[in-house]
Amino acid sequence: MKITILNFWLMPAMLVFVAASACTGGTVGTQGSQPRTVVDVPAFSADSAYAYVAAQVAFGPRVPGSEAHRLCADYLSATLTRMGAAVTVQKADVEVFDGQTVPMYNVIGSFRPEKRNRIMLCSHWDSRPFADHDSDHARRDAPIDGANDGASGVGVLLEVARHLGTVPAQLGVDIIFFDVEDYGLPDHRDVGYKPDTWCLGSQYWGRHPHAPGYEARYGILLDMVGAADAVFCRELYSKQTAPHVVDAVWDAAARLGYGSLFVRSDGGSITDDHVYVNRLRGFPCIDIIHYEPHSSTGFCRTWHTQDDRLENISRPTLQAVGRTVMEVIYNER
Repeated sequence: MKITILNFWLMPAMLVFVAASACTGGTVGTQGSQPRTVVDVPAFSADSAYAYVAAQVAFGPRVPGSEAHRLCADYLSATLTRMGAAVTVQKADVEVFDGQTVPMYNVIGSFRPEKRNRIMLCSHWDSRPFADHDSDHARRDAPIDGANDGASGVGVLLEVARHLGTVPAQLGVDIIFFDVEDYGLPDHRDVGYKPDTWCLGSQYWGRHPHAPGYEARYGILLDMVGAADAVFCRELYSKQTAPHVVDAVWDAAARLGYGSLFVRSDGGSITDDHVYVNRLRGFPCIDIIHYEPHSSTGFCRTWHTQDDRLENISRPTLQAVGRTVMEVIYNER
């Protein structure tokens, strides 16, 4: 992925514990003069989400074309199937920035597929083939674990999927794990600029959706949602194309007490999977992504480094993001 900060382009981005269900209910706020009534929402388990993150990392770096990549694709498909989703795996060969072809697996789990009214939740699951922002130049050509950049969003959504299989939402929900998001142009090599080298899985899906004419009311993308010091600003492309969805998510986070993570300030404009969902499928999709306005990269300190490991994943951050997403989707009608 890549990010625009003040119009300056910086190249680029991108288990199972069973918890008892708890509920929230009643009136938790007001919209204008009308009380806002919420439904019972299953209790998100950070321990379970963390276990799903750990299961992905245990395969090793999930670089497209590797054995770890293939095995993790099978794991994601089998896990969603076990949770009761109707699973589709899109398989294709895609060309990356240097002209080589790699296998792509978009893994899609649909809950209540008969429903026309739908929400899409998504994250990328592949990991970066090189650590082009590592401070140790000797480590830059080695692939990264991608515990935060990739596995954290998938871990949260697998925990959401676990609940959707037992306590269905009122709407249909599609959970999409996009592949080959993080194989874009490297910053540590002089290879020349090429457009659209990031987010290849979402680009493919946008042109070849898993269901003909697929539409959703909106989508929510999770990317890098596991760091202990995470801050989620309102990403600018999301604000421009889906302000009502941004407001709904950030308002839900505030109600749940997560206003210190989901801050009201604006972030950069980030070219991530949500951009291609919007451009190619034509429905709004927002990006919940860790943004660091004072960082030289715009992202967290472990971004595209060998420090993007499981030990740096925070259960409280996973909890905040997961509870917020569930609060939103279970209250949709």
